[in-house]
Amino acid sequence: MTYDSDILIAGGGLNGPALALALAQSGFDVTVVDARPAPDRAGNNFDGRGYALALASQRLLKAIGVWQDVAANAQPLLEIKVSDGRAGQGPSPFFLHFDHTEIEEGPMGYMLEDRYLYGAFLSALKAEKRITLLSETSVTDQQVDPAGVTVTLSTGATHRARLLVGCDGRGSGVAQRADIRRTGWGYGQTALVCAIAHEKPHHGIAHQFFMPPGPLAILPLPGNMSSIVWSETDENAANIQALSDDNYMEILRPRFGDFLGDITLVGNRFTYPLSLSVANNFIADHVALVGDAAHGMHPIAGQGLNAGLRDVAALAQVLTEARQRGEDIASILVLERYQEWRRFDTATLVMATDLSNKLFSNDNPILRAGRDIGMGVINAMPGLRRTFMREAAGLTGELPNLMR
Repeated sequence: MTYDSDILIAGGGLNGPALALALAQSGFDVTVVDARPAPDRAGNNFDGRGYALALASQRLLKAIGVWQDVAANAQPLLEIKVSDGRAGQGPSPFFLHFDHTEIEEGPMGYMLEDRYLYGAFLSALKAEKRITLLSETSVTDQQVDPAGVTVTLSTGATHRARLLVGCDGRGSGVAQRADIRRTGWGYGQTALVCAIAHEKPHHGIAHQFFMPPGPLAILPLPGNMSSIVWSETDENAANIQALSDDNYMEILRPRFGDFLGDITLVGNRFTYPLSLSVANNFIADHVALVGDAAHGMHPIAGQGLNAGLRDVAALAQVLTEARQRGEDIASILVLERYQEWRRFDTATLVMATDLSNKLFSNDNPILRAGRDIGMGVINAMPGLRRTFMREAAGLTGELPNLMR
């Protein structure tokens, strides 16, 4: 049996390229199919979109040769401050304060703009001889047989591989065609995403302010700028997004506060409906799911991309070790090792983000009192506080080799 590549990855966002690089460096021939034109997201224009990369994710990027190309544009996350309150009234006296010096591993993570991260991935993909990137192409059909999987592309061409990996998001066509069902629900919330410039320096401090409609995350970018992820009810978010830039900022300012001085909008504004969507299985015959194709969660803890990159590191390790042992890399027994490794960690994270959103996105006075006291207790206990910090940095659980 001949194959066009060992592994075909459907989806060229961030998890797909990361997985391709990790696999290619282990000796696999990989094809990445991306529905979008390759240069679209790698432009020089600032648009405000960024990611909070946990320390473990930064280690993965370093291991696959991407970090050195983005490090100069990354902002270290030195502290995280979590508080509860109402817009215009300021935070409650109870809060959580995480300082990176307490975990002795370096920064808890880094903020990095999408344009830099995707651009570095694109350059690395083009430089790797074992990777073929098919841009403006999508997978339209997949047929599995005992020896592999034959994929039909939107160009009409077919591609033969041992394994098909779905990195194609929450509406994963790979999962649907493999008859993998999903469990999930909407939160009735929409995230408003933008970037702001501010007068005073942020000192590498990220803020999470919980308000009754949803959380407001203020995430530091290089210079006197921050990325904003601001959750509102669907109706409020639609009305706010429809406003002019000036009126939009009039709504944001009382929520943001004045601790960084005057603030102004920079770049574009985006909205994303918030929901939970988890695949009932992460694998099928000759198929594996990674990232949002396997699990899409609320951004309340900023762990969506980090969870996907942990999938990447785990799957790459499982496949590499299987090949070293002479096993069929697409065997269901091999793929079950990946699923077993990632399922518990994912379930725990999904439940934590779901519960946190339900606990904090309301104005119930009893719940408000309970959560405020809880934050105060955690903040007063150094050992427990360090546990939460290590979790935020992605340093807990069984770490794949690429993240150690």
